[in-house]
Amino acid sequence: MMDTLIDRFPAQLKEALEIGKAATVTAPTQPINKIYVAGLGGSGIGGDFVAEMIKDECKVPYLIGKGYSIPSYIDENTIAIISSYSGNTEETLTAFDLLEKTGAKIICIASGGKVIARAKEAGYDYIQVPGDWPSPRACLGFSLVQQIYVLEKLGFISATISAQIKTSIDVIKYDQDDIKAEAKKIATKLYGKTPVIYTTDRMESVAVRLRQQINENAKLLCWHHVIPEMNHNELVGWKAKRSDIAVLYLRNKDDFKRNATRIDINKTIISKLAGDVIEVYSKGKSLPEKMMYFVNLGDWVSWYMSEMHGVDSIEVDVIDYLKGELAKV
Repeated sequence: MMDTLIDRFPAQLKEALEIGKAATVTAPTQPINKIYVAGLGGSGIGGDFVAEMIKDECKVPYLIGKGYSIPSYIDENTIAIISSYSGNTEETLTAFDLLEKTGAKIICIASGGKVIARAKEAGYDYIQVPGDWPSPRACLGFSLVQQIYVLEKLGFISATISAQIKTSIDVIKYDQDDIKAEAKKIATKLYGKTPVIYTTDRMESVAVRLRQQINENAKLLCWHHVIPEMNHNELVGWKAKRSDIAVLYLRNKDDFKRNATRIDINKTIISKLAGDVIEVYSKGKSLPEKMMYFVNLGDWVSWYMSEMHGVDSIEVDVIDYLKGELAKV
């Protein structure tokens, strides 16, 4: 099942672009000096991707909250995006309650549930995405594309990024055989080891996404860090031989030169200590193209790992148990 969902990622991006292009978002009545996204898990990670994609263009802060509370700086000069694929995420709904009291302009993105119901009742702008996908983490495209269109329609960014997401479809669609072959090779090297993912600070969302996919799809612990920050702390932790760890570097040919040099030096140090060191470069020209390539590659890596470990990539019983126990309190 999960492999089918991953295979549909290019089609999801295409559908998400069509939904976003047709969406209606009304202009705020107050000047806007910040944008705040409330969302968790597969919905929250979309905000992380958007924040990195728009960094060079958007003139106001793009902030993501992944919890029950909201910052005190949220006010009537804020656009608050409520992002929940199911529309029923507990923490996001609690944040929704608080955001309504601030006077912020609220825009909802969900497939249905309480979020869409509340948006309709209160007259908030909303974008409804398809609800027939059985796994929210497989719906990253719906989440991030709608956020991009919100920003585009309100004039915070140009149409360049949505156009680059559109071209990313061909980058991954016509390279699926090679992507799957590369992913299987990576998964084989990661098998039996704890994966550690390193990339540059400009693409941390990609590393977070892969870590989360390995957690949920392959049912394995994993961690990530970014360069250059990792060079100021975690690198010191690489002191002893750790054959139980495999390090995966996610790289781009246009990485900032000093970061590329740092990665090369890191590899020299860590290669002597880790059980395996893997290096993979993105494909595509623009940042969105490279990100979407890495998303698809990483999703396939996590799925092949689930197959190698003999686990159900869709099943998240422990999360269901957690929600069940919380419901009793």
